[in-house]
Amino acid sequence: MTFEEICQDNSTETSDRVRMRSAGRVLEEVLVSSKQQDRLTVGVYESAKVMNIDPDSVVLCVLASGEQYEWDVALQIHFTLIQSFCFDNNINIVHVNDIERLAHTVSDTGTSDNGDTHCVLVTRPSEAAWKDTGLEKLTVFCEERRSVYEWVPTVTLPER
Repeated sequence: MTFEEICQDNSTETSDRVRMRSAGRVLEEVLVSSKQQDRLTVGVYESAKVMNIDPDSVVLCVLASGEQYEWDVALQIHFTLIQSFCFDNNINIVHVNDIERLAHTVSDTGTSDNGDTHCVLVTRPSEAAWKDTGLEKLTVFCEERRSVYEWVPTVTLPER
């Protein structure tokens, strides 16, 4: 491997990290604005109900876990089923490693104790507010990641 190839690999890696951080900021903005507009569904079972009743209303699925849930077989089965459903219905999916940070973001009380935040759905905005630039940016991000065979990209939410 030449020096140029190593530098190119490092710059690609750095570019990916910057893109992931940027996607994390956009994701946080989308979650906060969706919460204010009452367009969030929080929880694995609640999300499954929404996707079963009206999958066309869902535009983004956020799956969250951490090292402590790595061996939770039931949760992994739920994730697999949710991902499959999202792929079949053209719903963008992102993964977040920091479940506490996600819980804090989507919580009504501003705390990280919000019950089951392993799955969060964002539904479509009303027709009057259809142009949500944050959702558009996340859609482009997900499409770019899928083009390099990263079907469920991991996004890092910004620290507070």
